[in-house]
Amino acid sequence: MKTIFLFFLAGLAEIGGGYLIWLWLREGYSSLLGLTGGLALALYGVIATLQVYPDFGRVYAAYGGVFIVMSIVWGWGIDKKVPDCYDLFGGALCLVGVIVMLFPRH
Repeated sequence: MKTIFLFFLAGLAEIGGGYLIWLWLREGYSSLLGLTGGLALALYGVIATLQVYPDFGRVYAAYGGVFIVMSIVWGWGIDKKVPDCYDLFGGALCLVGVIVMLFPRH
């Protein structure tokens, strides 16, 4: 459960931070949003180190699958871009990959 929570928290920090920087640089919002986004991205790097798995590469590879799914959900919820069947199928494949990489070892 801790693994899933940390992946979710890391995803919020990374996607949220990247989104704030996007708003700053692409949409002309305040540079304060860009700074906040940069801090969120730094926080993402710290959160990832709290995982129980000892292997950096494995944690980041598995997190990549979680990131993809969270990005699809973010796009749906924030940008109002409804995922199509290819998005959903690809996201499901990524989650299967995460499960194969991590959970038999834990």
